[in-house]
Amino acid sequence: LQCTYITIEQVEKTHAVVLSRPAWLWGAEMGANEHGVCIGNEAVWGREEIGDDEALLGMDLVRLGLERADTAEKALTVIVDLLEKYGQGGNCMESQMVFTYHNSFLIADRKEAWVLETSGKYWAAEKIEGGVRNISNQLSITTKIDRAHPELKEYAKSKGWWDGEKEFDFAATYSYVNTARMTTSRGRYCEGYKLLNKHKGSITSEIMMEILRDKESGINMEGGFMTTGSMVSVLPQQPNLPCIHFFTGTPDPARSIFKPFIFVPNITQLLKTSSPTFGHDDPVKKQPRFQNKPDRRHELYKKHESAAVVMETIEGQGKEMLKEIQELEKQKISEMESVLQNGCLDINHVVNLFSKCVEEELKIY
Repeated sequence: LQCTYITIEQVEKTHAVVLSRPAWLWGAEMGANEHGVCIGNEAVWGREEIGDDEALLGMDLVRLGLERADTAEKALTVIVDLLEKYGQGGNCMESQMVFTYHNSFLIADRKEAWVLETSGKYWAAEKIEGGVRNISNQLSITTKIDRAHPELKEYAKSKGWWDGEKEFDFAATYSYVNTARMTTSRGRYCEGYKLLNKHKGSITSEIMMEILRDKESGINMEGGFMTTGSMVSVLPQQPNLPCIHFFTGTPDPARSIFKPFIFVPNITQLLKTSSPTFGHDDPVKKQPRFQNKPDRRHELYKKHESAAVVMETIEGQGKEMLKEIQELEKQKISEMESVLQNGCLDINHVVNLFSKCVEEELKIY
């Protein structure tokens, strides 16, 4: 199986997946599979150096976990087994400028959720027992470690990061920074936690979308690291109800529509939000890599890019356009709430649910 940079062995059976991914690479930043497993990843840095060697990207591990596991914990096992076997590494940007990092993962299914955080081939995982949990660009697992690399503590001791006597705190041991103030500092991690905690016990898909649109917290990022795609999944605990995955497929969720997707038989590829492929001519696949940058924008991305300029600069027309896309999103959320309340799924209607919503969005633009 050819991943972004390296080839690994394929398994006999893989699951259907829906992915939100940078168009140039094989993996994904977030996604879901047909069994209701959802994974998202974040860049993290720490004391362990990041090698320049090409290996699996964290984004490859997201996709491999989704393709190969039907529960959250199995996905965790898939990821850590591959991490220990192949390692993580390689440029995480479509650029000759090298940008590398370790990875943290949020992994959930209908019944449980895990946070997995890595430092090179070493890792720690925390099972989420309740409340709210988020990840951002820093290690966040402290003393509650439910699964770990067998040599996690010994390695830290050998590096002089832990004395072997005081209680082992993963984030404090493997991070650059003093993490004692992590939950009170004004970082994205802290701000995200505050926003989630404010709605604890009553979080809906709309509240999650509102949080992802929040610019002040740094969650909805602008500039060079602009938020380019957003996802919210509803995973009902009742097995007879479908999991619903909302994706924007476009940058800046404040000016985008969260469009619903449900796994059903005979679903077709989401062509209007799939980027073009370049085969062996892709600059990612040639050595030296990234000598040029092809146009990877899909149809919706191009139309949305023009629409975003209108929303930003032409007051009357822009406001009207934003109002129309907000109304379309509300309508889709309402339809999905009915599906979950009634437990009634019209397969013929749902099979092109996401694609039809994209068509309606394109008409507005």
